[in-house]
Amino acid sequence: MALRFGVGAGVICTLWLVGLLLTGNDPFGPKRLMVIFLPPIAVLAAQWFLRKQLQPEGPGLKRAIGTGILTAVIAATVSAMGVYGVAQLAGPEQIAKSKAEMLKIAEGSRADYLRQPGGKEQYERTIQGLQSITAKGLATDDFMKKLLFGLLLSLPGGIFLRK
Repeated sequence: MALRFGVGAGVICTLWLVGLLLTGNDPFGPKRLMVIFLPPIAVLAAQWFLRKQLQPEGPGLKRAIGTGILTAVIAATVSAMGVYGVAQLAGPEQIAKSKAEMLKIAEGSRADYLRQPGGKEQYERTIQGLQSITAKGLATDDFMKKLLFGLLLSLPGGIFLRK
């Protein structure tokens, strides 16, 4: 169950990036985050289908949470591999273009950063982080965000869907 839903969610996330690239949109910009909620949905769906499959006694707490965690890990891994593949396919020119757009957005919100306590340091860290973007960095960022969101829902989903 975890393999089916994890791979499915990861492939859909990758197809979204390919679609953005083919339509001339920035696949590494803010639109890439529109599929960040897909792995958590896959986690809950895998847990729900496991519960329906193991009726009437249900999967139990360990199996339900384990299925959720495994689904989140698989989905985040497949998606990160897809981001890396799309970044390699798009080439360094697309990454440089995306980097320039993200720097422009960050520079536009500089005043918001500076109003906050410690905002100047945070702004400088943000600019420094944006300047060092690579294909590997994009894949790592995608993996961490999707894994975190998936794991956040695997525990409550496992508890709720255990019987």
